[in-house]
Amino acid sequence: MKKLLLALAIFAMVFSASAQIKTPAPSPFSKLEQKVGLTDVSIEYSRPGVKDRVIFGDVVPFGKLWRTGANARTKITFSTDVTIADKPLKAGTYAILSVPGKESWDIIFYTEYDAGGAPAELDESKVALTVTGKVYPVPFNVESFTIDLNSLRNSSATLEFIWEKTYVSVPLGVPTDAAVEKSIEAVMAGPSANDYQLAAQYYLNEGKDISKAKEWIDKAVEKTGDKTPFWFLRRKALIYAKAGDKKGAIEAAKLSLEGAKKAGNADYVKMNEASLKEWGAK
Repeated sequence: MKKLLLALAIFAMVFSASAQIKTPAPSPFSKLEQKVGLTDVSIEYSRPGVKDRVIFGDVVPFGKLWRTGANARTKITFSTDVTIADKPLKAGTYAILSVPGKESWDIIFYTEYDAGGAPAELDESKVALTVTGKVYPVPFNVESFTIDLNSLRNSSATLEFIWEKTYVSVPLGVPTDAAVEKSIEAVMAGPSANDYQLAAQYYLNEGKDISKAKEWIDKAVEKTGDKTPFWFLRRKALIYAKAGDKKGAIEAAKLSLEGAKKAGNADYVKMNEASLKEWGAK
């Protein structure tokens, strides 16, 4: 009986220690992911509610630094360089801090993003960018604090902040045109030397049309010319050997060996020496 009571007591203690009451967060976490043109933008923040309070000028004082949300600092991440209100901002992650006012907000992109609340004082060395957004009245009550990306176009959007009866936005610009032009230029110029080399390597490894692999590796070497890497030449040697062109394989292996020795790459030196021996090179 004592053993049974002891077991029940231990079970009760374990259950009590592991059981947790789960309740909704007062300011729920939200994550927005949006592609603007070719740029990925994500925003992570918590969304406090109005809850029958006066927000701006009271809960959020005018002229004071605000975390622009609740709980941890609001974070925004850009996959490319962007512009905010026509001012440049590098790709990366930032905290969005702000100083709300009656007529406008100062919106601050701060490099120290992984912290709770707003800093007691701004460290100017961590201020990546500050822009100003005009305040517009909203003709109805917005209960939950909302950050959004709207007016989406290929090269732009608006970064919006909405709460209570207040709307603030700043224009976001992304380098879509430059990225598209670069992509067009690369495609129109045809495959790169590395593209040809990778395709040739795949055909070699998978036992596919070796004559096609030979054609592609020749184009890779042609494109790189005097600067052909020794690993390209190693691929060429193996492909030529597979295609039955032992003379061409030996020539390529000798050039690869020479380049590997200059680069101090012992692995490629060893592989080429072994192949040359196997192919009866003199």
